[in-house]
Parts: sequence; C-alpha cells; structure tokens
Amino acid sequence: MSNTPSTLFDKVWDAHVVRKIEDGPDVFFIDRHFIHEVTSPVAFLGLQNRGINVMFSERTFATADHNTPTINQHLPVEDPLSANQLKALEQNSAKYGISHWGLGNPKNGIVHVVGPENGITLPGMTIVCGDSHTSTHGAFGAIAFGIGTSEVEMVLSSQCIMQPKPKKMRINVNGALNKGVTPKDVILYIISKLTTAGATGYFVEYAGDVFENMSMEGRMTVCNMSIEMGARGGMIAPDETTYAYIKGREKAPQGEAWDKALAYWKTLKTDEGASFDVEYNYNAADIEPMITYGTNPGMGIGITKNIPLSTEVEGGKSTYEKSLNYMGFHEGEQMLGKKVDYVFIGSCTNGRIEDFRAFASIIKGRKKADNVTAWIVPGSHIVERQIREEGILDVLTEAGFQLRQPGCSACLAMNDDKIPAGKYAVSTSNRNFEGRQGPGARTLLASPLVAAAAAVTGVVTDPREFI
Repeated sequence: MSNTPSTLFDKVWDAHVVRKIEDGPDVFFIDRHFIHEVTSPVAFLGLQNRGINVMFSERTFATADHNTPTINQHLPVEDPLSANQLKALEQNSAKYGISHWGLGNPKNGIVHVVGPENGITLPGMTIVCGDSHTSTHGAFGAIAFGIGTSEVEMVLSSQCIMQPKPKKMRINVNGALNKGVTPKDVILYIISKLTTAGATGYFVEYAGDVFENMSMEGRMTVCNMSIEMGARGGMIAPDETTYAYIKGREKAPQGEAWDKALAYWKTLKTDEGASFDVEYNYNAADIEPMITYGTNPGMGIGITKNIPLSTEVEGGKSTYEKSLNYMGFHEGEQMLGKKVDYVFIGSCTNGRIEDFRAFASIIKGRKKADNVTAWIVPGSHIVERQIREEGILDVLTEAGFQLRQPGCSACLAMNDDKIPAGKYAVSTSNRNFEGRQGPGARTLLASPLVAAAAAVTGVVTDPREFI
C-alpha cells in the first residue's frame, strides 16, 4: 500500500480498475447498473444479435420512469413508442432475469430516486445508467455517471466499461446558509459561477460545512446537477448522515455484513494533503434563493437580482441575446414579479419527500394562484405514500393542488406532461434548454420553496417573504 495521500475519488476508482491500458482508458468494473425504458432496448437488441447473455443479472436493476404517464397509470399507455419501450423493458428484464419495477409496481419510480431509497446505492460503489443524472448517487460516496446505449450493452455483457480516468476537482462551500436557501440553490449558485462548461473533464468532490450539514436528500440534489456544469460526476464523502440513511433499507447490508461494510465505508474520505487538479472555495453567506433566466442552467441569479447585461456575461453577445429573446426577457430586468403559467415540482433533482415538505411549508394555509397550472409529481410510490401519511396531501388539496403519480414527468417532455409553447414554468428539475419541457416552453429552474411561492402568487416571488 502506498502512503501517498489519496482522494476519495482515487480510492473508489482505483479499487475498480480491472486492467490499465497504456495511454488508453481503464477497464473499469461496475457494481450497480440501473436501466430504464428509453436507453436500454437497443442495448438488449445488440446482445440478442451477438448471441450474448447478461453477465451478472443481479447487479442490474430496471425501472420505468421517462416515458410513463403521471395520471391513470392503470390504463394502457397511449403513445405507441412509449408503450413499445415499456413492453421491451419488461420482456428483456424477464428474459435475462433482471429485477424489474414497472408501472404499478409499489417500488416503481424515477431510477435515481428508487436506487437510494431501496438501499441499492451504497458508498464506495461504481454505478452507471444510460441517463446523465446518474451522478445523483455520488451523494453516497459512490462513483456514479451516465453512459450511452453502446456502453449499456457493454456493461450488460461484461459488467465492465472502458473509461478514461477524469481529472479531479474539489468545491468547498463553508459557512452557514441563509434563511430560505436550499441545496438546490447551492448547486445553482455554483453552476452560475463555474458556467455549464466549467467542470468539463473533471469529477467533483463537494466538501465543507454546507455539505456536511446537508441531509442525504439535499446531497443527492447537489450531486444530481454536477453534470450541468460539465462534470463527469460529483460525490460527497460518506459520514454518519449517510450510514443512518442507508441502515435498515431493504437491499442494504445487515448484521455482520453491515459491520464489515461500515468499517470499509469509514475509510472513504479524502486524506489530509491529497491533491486535486483544481479547487474552488465559496462562502455560504453569499448564496440567496436562486432562479434561472436563460436557456442553460448556468444562467442563474439570486432571486432579488436583475438579469445581467450582455457586457457582464462571458461568451458571445449574440448567443446571450438569442437566449433572452427565446425567454422573452431583457437585459437588466428584474425577475421578481414575472408572470408564471406552470409550476412543476418533481424529477430526480427534487422529487423526494423533503422537497414536498418544503413545498407544503409555504403553501399551507394559502391557495394556488388561478393563473397557475401545477404538476406535483412524487419521485416514487414510496414518496407518494409518505406524502399521504405525513398529511402533505391534505395541505396540497386544501390549497387547490392535485397530486400526480410517480415518473420523470415534465422534466423532459418525453411523456404527456409538456409545457405549452411560450408558457413560463418554474421547475424544480435540472435543465432549462430550449424545448426541454416541450417545444417553445420557457423554463425557470428553482428550488421547491421558490416553486411554492410562485404557485401561490402566480409570479416569481422571493420565498423568504413566506418563511
């Protein structure tokens, strides 16, 4: 064993390298492989055409989420492409002996929500999925990243992937967060500082008081959006908060296996003196509730600030103007008071129980604004059950909101939940690209608190007014 100080990332990565290729990628072992209906059918077709089997079917977990409706899930799916993809996932899972949680299964939900809540996601693991937001699982001290369809086939057939080792970045945020500032605001703030390309080629470790004091659900929100600044993934060292979250979950280790796992997990932290290729430091006090005004997640500002002038923004003036033009906004304008048509709470970024608790804390005793259509979509059936058990559904109903069924919903417009052209949606999801939530849709990314404030006022509102 080398005595050189090592980062958390190096410890997990190096433990999974099966073979190093000179001047090439590493052959890298994968502990957990999540699949869903959109990026897996072609991979299975590849296996079939080559007459290859799935190597370790017990390491792969399938769930339906992207194309699924969020109302009337007991009825047949109307869209023929979605219906075919869902059927293919079910048939392929059955054929190869893969665990499958389809529509109606009590464990069904968004892949990056159900993995952690069932104890499938554990510290020190390598986790992949044909979905860019796989970085969510890094909140547990795992190396997790999205892969393409050809790589999905590679993992199914060999449980390995060819992967060049990324560079290392550490982002430290220290101090106490202000009132009304959530993990979503922390990551939107970081992306606004680094831009959407600022972490390209890097794997990020988040460190400092702010992340140490965050709940597991908050950490998942942060790691989820690592990809939005170009990073390959993001991770946070496991600690007592992590262990307490995992303990007792269905697929988590138990008894003697738990003690053994825990002893290993406690070694998963960056050693004193370990070096990173680049490091950033931010002060928690500088962060306020955030909102985006443009067409990428880096175009975000504190909610009380004005839209920046093109002279203050890096990159081309014409691109900036095109973005504002798409959004129907102007340089120097205030975001506060801008009309909102839709509010969406859900997705793999903010579809967990804490997000609905936060949303309910603001709408309680108030009414939904008449001009707002709200889509309230839990990330899983387990979250849906918690919403009912904790009385959050009663709060929602009294305020004029309806709860939908689990799924990715309006995050990506692959299902029926599409924001109409020209309409403004305050969304707790992760992407605000042109057309992301539907052709011509205009997306303002924000936290559940900002979404709740908009839902009851009908305009962009500082949630601190209600806290």
